[in-house]
Amino acid sequence: MPRRRVAKKREIQPDAVYQSRLVAKFINCMTWDGKKSTAAKQFYKAMEEIAKKVPQSPMAVFRQAVENAKPLVETKSRRVGGANYQVPVEVRPERRSALATRWLINFARARKGKAFYLRLADEILDAANNNPQCGTIKKKEETHRMAEANKAFAHYRW
Repeated sequence: MPRRRVAKKREIQPDAVYQSRLVAKFINCMTWDGKKSTAAKQFYKAMEEIAKKVPQSPMAVFRQAVENAKPLVETKSRRVGGANYQVPVEVRPERRSALATRWLINFARARKGKAFYLRLADEILDAANNNPQCGTIKKKEETHRMAEANKAFAHYRW
């Protein structure tokens, strides 16, 4: 808890191409070593690949992928009487989209064999289609399973 004041939430500017705050946050999350322009190029190339593969708008596919990747519940560790319990808690909306973008980027980076923009495009397409082989969707399902398994400890929620 801060002693002086709560820090103000910074307003993020929408990206130049799609005029979307979600895309701007995604690109910011992709940025490595301060190279935001490189991250933006990679993202826009991935969107071009999606446009080639799917008849619908690549922005709609991206939004669907992020929506499908958002977890509803997660577990947080809570120490009670000398024992640690995994307590299921509902995820705040801001954290939901942050987790979804982080998972999409990390699992795209984990794929092997192609250029990054191709891996990112494939991960976004798989997540948009709710493909059970997609790492992002697996992670979301695993998170939900963990919360479901520990539902008995929900009364330890704070």
